[in-house]
Amino acid sequence: MVSFHDEPLVLVDEHDREMGFLDKTSAHLGQGILHRAFSLFVFNSAGELLLQQRAQGKRLWPGYWSNTCCSHPRRGESMEKAVHRRLREELGQACELHFQFKFQYQAQFDDEGAEHELCWVYAGRCDEAPVVNVNEIAALRYVSPDALDEEIATHPEHFTPWFKIEWGRLRAEHAYLFQSHASLPS
Repeated sequence: MVSFHDEPLVLVDEHDREMGFLDKTSAHLGQGILHRAFSLFVFNSAGELLLQQRAQGKRLWPGYWSNTCCSHPRRGESMEKAVHRRLREELGQACELHFQFKFQYQAQFDDEGAEHELCWVYAGRCDEAPVVNVNEIAALRYVSPDALDEEIATHPEHFTPWFKIEWGRLRAEHAYLFQSHASLPS
């Protein structure tokens, strides 16, 4: 395991100012308590996005397809260190990651649990073969942006809510990500 139910999450206000800490389980109860998170989008040199299907053991959105990797920074950990740590832990990859934007959302999974996050979104390129952490990931696949647009349009229920929000914004505001080239501009 690379994450634990009792690990402290960083609670924030709507301006991303630290407000304290709360264990992961409690932060996701009910409608959730606003906390800091991140989402990573890793493309290969052909411009395809690496998608992950969340492990069945996940409390929220198990078995749903989502972005390459997502998690929370640890107490006292910089976001820069957190994104690289988690990419190694889940996929065994290392790549340059570029900050794109951050946003706040709340998504209810069931009566007992939700996400309520201020999420930092990063993108990068990597052609290293991923090494799956089976505690976190059920399956992986690469998909072209156009094919993913079509799949989300026809089967939105297969994807996590934060991923659909992030993908829509990346497609609308960050067109350079979808060009096949070796590196991304900062």
